[in-house]
Amino acid sequence: MKKGLIGKKIGMTQIFDEKGLVIPVTVIEAGPCVVAQVKTVETDGYDAIQLGFGEVKAKHINKPEMGHFAKSKLEAKKYLREFRLDDISTFKVGDVVTANIFAAGEKVDIQGTSKGKGFQGVIKRHGQHRGPMGHGSMYHRRPGSMGATSTPGRVFKGKKLPGHMGHVTVTIQNLDVVSVDMDKNVILVKGSVPGAKGAILKIKSAVKAIN
Repeated sequence: MKKGLIGKKIGMTQIFDEKGLVIPVTVIEAGPCVVAQVKTVETDGYDAIQLGFGEVKAKHINKPEMGHFAKSKLEAKKYLREFRLDDISTFKVGDVVTANIFAAGEKVDIQGTSKGKGFQGVIKRHGQHRGPMGHGSMYHRRPGSMGATSTPGRVFKGKKLPGHMGHVTVTIQNLDVVSVDMDKNVILVKGSVPGAKGAILKIKSAVKAIN
């Protein structure tokens, strides 16, 4: 069954398993989230739920958002994210979803916005090799050949060149849930997830779960 939750990246640490092996984990504040809207095939053309997460002052939300929450008679939330689930019949507006929907050992997909790196060259951006550094070489960290001079007489689309790097939506699949701490409302996930500390994440059931 598909599940989803909004979380906030707290940072990374490490824990030890029962064999004494170290496991690098990301600490994620997962919820509590409130169901702000339930979308159905009849009203919206598809089934989904919209979750709200994070406290926010009324002065920091605009009129459309204020009307959206007022319609549902809910307290305004800072972030809204939508999740398409197999079965939404068990959800209704105002329900609270917490970290306990996930359990240790589950596989999850985590989506977030990667760290922005600004304008970068081809070595950092695409992992290309540099040119020779000595013997009078004038070619060190530049992009490389742009193609033939006469035919086709242009640079092919998709040529890997310098440009803006990072700050894009990234999904990392099949991450292991190591532990769920309901007292602190956090989930520990093995490995790293997109974004800097404080980044907002979408935690979803893995679509390509590998056992």
